[in-house]
Amino acid sequence: MNVNARVLSNRLAQQCSLKRIVTFSTKPTQQAAAVAVPQQKDAANSAPVRKPIVPAHYRFVYPEFLPDPKVEWRNTVREKLERLDMLDRRRQIELPEFYVGSILAVTSSDPHAAGKISRFVGICIHRERCGLRARFILRNVIDHQGIEVVYELYDPTIQKVEVLRLEKRVDDSLFYLRDALPEFSTFDEQMEPETLEEGTPVPINDIKVVLRPRPWLERWERQNLLGVANIDQYIKDKHRKSAEKVQKPWEKYDMMKHYRATIPEEEQKEIFAEVHTELHTLELQRKRNKRKRSFVKPKQLA
Repeated sequence: MNVNARVLSNRLAQQCSLKRIVTFSTKPTQQAAAVAVPQQKDAANSAPVRKPIVPAHYRFVYPEFLPDPKVEWRNTVREKLERLDMLDRRRQIELPEFYVGSILAVTSSDPHAAGKISRFVGICIHRERCGLRARFILRNVIDHQGIEVVYELYDPTIQKVEVLRLEKRVDDSLFYLRDALPEFSTFDEQMEPETLEEGTPVPINDIKVVLRPRPWLERWERQNLLGVANIDQYIKDKHRKSAEKVQKPWEKYDMMKHYRATIPEEEQKEIFAEVHTELHTLELQRKRNKRKRSFVKPKQLA
């Protein structure tokens, strides 16, 4: 009887020790599971991250933020670094909205000028390139001499960019002003800025310039220009026939050519979503500065 009792007591002790081991081993796992489940619920119940709604006009106002569409020239790391540099430059200087056809006044540092600063007023006849290499060309006729100045948009020597008249033209570039009459490229250097009310669309100037007689710098009859009035006056039948030979009317239906020459819309949204917050803040600051400049302090009556 004593032997059997000892055997039973040993078995009971082993079972109790096993139960303790099982309970001790299961408690931490249950606690971990209890902790992990609320985390999953919190992650599930958390609000989705909302992407900023990028205005559709950003691709026209800030075309230099879109990279070059040629695949062989693309580098995503370089493009992101350039965008950061461009935003940093925009924090230092106000770069307003302008288009081809707008009249600008650019103040830049010039070591050869009398006051080490030069100011040039002219009409924007072309915008090209992207990123930090973006540039624009201004043209004006001074003392019966056509003068054009090429400015790098993010050049650190530029101190101020003023929009004297914000408008668009019917053509993407205005190089034909080089062959037009001087009055279409002449602007007063002391021209005062013309203000537009907030929210009004950018006006489109559909003026048709008058060209001088041939020879021209380019064969304008081949470019389907909408802003020129008298091209037919100076071309002959041989010019019309040669223009018809080089015409490619089917290209407007070439979807692959259009795709290769532009950035996909999805990628445009990603790029502008990356810089939207900073650009929107700069726009609000520019509007506040504009209100301060246009505010006229009332005079006290005697």
